[in-house]
Amino acid sequence: MRENRGPSGAWAYVRSAPGTYAWLLVLFFTTFALHTMSPGFEQHFLRQRSTNIHELSQNPMRVLIASAMWTDDGHWLPYAVLFTVFHAPAERWLGTARWLVVCAAAHVLATLISEGALLKAVQDGMAPHSAVNTLDVGVSYALAGVVGVLAYRIAPPWRYAYAATAVVLFALPLTTGPTFTDLGHFVSVLIGLACYPLVRGRGEAWDPKETLDSLRR
Repeated sequence: MRENRGPSGAWAYVRSAPGTYAWLLVLFFTTFALHTMSPGFEQHFLRQRSTNIHELSQNPMRVLIASAMWTDDGHWLPYAVLFTVFHAPAERWLGTARWLVVCAAAHVLATLISEGALLKAVQDGMAPHSAVNTLDVGVSYALAGVVGVLAYRIAPPWRYAYAATAVVLFALPLTTGPTFTDLGHFVSVLIGLACYPLVRGRGEAWDPKETLDSLRR
């Protein structure tokens, strides 16, 4: 069968992962909005939408949703690449509903666990009290969760190498001056790996060896 290429093929690919590209479109507009703000107002604006300890204690549902609609670095293009490489294939494979469950589980649970650890550090005097207002927005926890669940898209034994590599890469920052965000990323990839029940019945896993063999023919 002839592969559909060009603009029509690209548009078909985008339509096959509507949640991914709708989210990416929101990030495009919110990133653009950040560039119109003064640095001082930007920090104040993002902090009100941050999943820090203070905001979580006031209105957890609002900030858990709002924090996933903004970035804290003002760059959109890297997210376009990462969403296309990880989110889009996961959504096409799992379906939008299951993909969204993985994203939400990673984003919410990793946020609560990492901020809970930060709160304990504040209470124990290991972190300053100002940490309750730290800036914590972005989409990286959901992305790490999807990186984890994509292990099941790959056939064994390649699956185990992929999963081990992902876990090691996210664990490394925890060995050298870890932050609550590093903990959140590590927890997120584990949550993605724990989402195995969602991948059952989603078709045959991709075998890299078969792909390489077909390219040699």
